[in-house]
Amino acid sequence: MGADGHSPFERFANSVAATLDGPVTWFRKSIVEPNQKQYPWYHQQFRRVPTIDECYTDDRVCQFEADEQFRRDKMVDNEILTILRQRFEDCVFYEAPDHVAKCQGFMDYLKRAEENWFTKYGDLGAYGKARAAYMKQKHRLIWERRHGPVGSGMKTEGA
Repeated sequence: MGADGHSPFERFANSVAATLDGPVTWFRKSIVEPNQKQYPWYHQQFRRVPTIDECYTDDRVCQFEADEQFRRDKMVDNEILTILRQRFEDCVFYEAPDHVAKCQGFMDYLKRAEENWFTKYGDLGAYGKARAAYMKQKHRLIWERRHGPVGSGMKTEGA
């Protein structure tokens, strides 16, 4: 043992590591990191395109872009549901057998997100388009104006 409390082999190994790692660390800290673009995201960002209600009826390019934007939004919403479902399942797994009370917040949040997803994308099929979703939204809003919120029963004439 040396005066510093390290064996000669340990000092040799540390000097070899410093010799090999020193230039690499210097290059990364002084060259790579200062010139690296800093992105707060890790996936491709698409600019938002006009929605289907902003497109002219004869503008096929605008309608195609709106359909693609709708498809991307659906994929993002599907991934959000997958993450929420996985969080709920993890909670149930880790909190069993007392998961009913401890995971109620996750379950409520998941149910609300599933309800919102179905309100927008449900009954459109696997290849639903932006126009069909827009018409579904329009019909739901007309129904709610005439009969109240969906699921609450129809208004009666006397009420």
